[in-house]
Amino acid sequence: MTHHRSASFAAALTLCVAAGITLTGPALAGDTTSQVASKDIVAPVEEKTWCERLWEYPTIYKNNDSSFFNEFRFVGRAHFDVFTIDSDLGTDQDWIVRRTRFGAKARFLHNLDLHVEMDFNLQNPRPAYSRLTDAYLAYKFCDAAKLTVGKQSVKFTLDGATSSNELITIDRSNLSNNLWFPTEYISGVSLSGKIGQWQYNGGYFSGGTETKEFGNFDEGHFGLLTLGYDFNKLLGVKKALLRADYVYNDRNLESNATRPFENIGALVFQLDNGPWGFSAEVAGGTGYGTQSDVWGVTIMPWYNITKNLQAVLRYNYMESEDPRGVRLARYDTFVTNKRGNEYQEIYGGLNYFVCGHRLKVQTGVSYVMLDDTSVEKGEYHAWQWTTGLRISF
Repeated sequence: MTHHRSASFAAALTLCVAAGITLTGPALAGDTTSQVASKDIVAPVEEKTWCERLWEYPTIYKNNDSSFFNEFRFVGRAHFDVFTIDSDLGTDQDWIVRRTRFGAKARFLHNLDLHVEMDFNLQNPRPAYSRLTDAYLAYKFCDAAKLTVGKQSVKFTLDGATSSNELITIDRSNLSNNLWFPTEYISGVSLSGKIGQWQYNGGYFSGGTETKEFGNFDEGHFGLLTLGYDFNKLLGVKKALLRADYVYNDRNLESNATRPFENIGALVFQLDNGPWGFSAEVAGGTGYGTQSDVWGVTIMPWYNITKNLQAVLRYNYMESEDPRGVRLARYDTFVTNKRGNEYQEIYGGLNYFVCGHRLKVQTGVSYVMLDDTSVEKGEYHAWQWTTGLRISF
């Protein structure tokens, strides 16, 4: 049975790629029959909301009838945070520009996307340009096969595979922060797609030393494979995705684009039942050098109080095999560089969606406990309150 399913999966993928290449010619020439038939069908026109009208402005050109150049639009995000942290090792409060990115996307031949986007430092603009995030070409043969080449997001773990625009907590969980790579965007090649209820993503990336652009291809590489199945039809819900992620990373201490883990694995489940749902994961990594093995769990239920207001809770637990194997999250590091071997976080927050994930306000309170058994009085406790504005287009 397993061999039969694998053969069917491979056959469907092969047919998809072959069809995508074969149909490129007719697509360029234009399918006259479908165009004529479509004129006889008059679809009802729905009035657009002010959000939809406003977010159309970044698209400055769109022509689906063109055989070559189909669309050009500006893309970007602006994320701002106000935070207060009160710990037994210090306090801090401030506001920061969390992310500011700007770029453009262009579509050619109906299926070929060019995406270039840059990160800017507007809080201390000396210089304003920080780095290149996205710079890739992606060709979609069909839903089952999309080939992406260039600098792109490397997606694994629950929050690591979620865009910062679509997080329902202020920041990614510390489990993803520990296992995921310091830079989300790395040069490589990937193939992804969906076949029925199955979805997959596989890629090969450079793990070399970082630069502001494409990085140096000098210090090892890593491979990524994810495979998931959506049980939504079986359970009668919007989404019930069970996904497994695996990363094999070269043991290279000179690499600073990756964390010092040779193997990283995650089992992720995401349930969306309309007004409520939850996400959960179990993940771990085998460290090398001075990095200890680490594993942990994340549980994150959420509930839509109204159409625009959402409540979310998160529990995060981690432990390392050796002392000082777990690092703290972003705002905790503003008061201490402490590490430990057991970490717990409880987070509660509210999200107000003005225009969905494109314009939202998030606020959350968290309590963090870190234990370092290698020293006396090695505990760290902290309360944190963060409010963020998220804008993306």
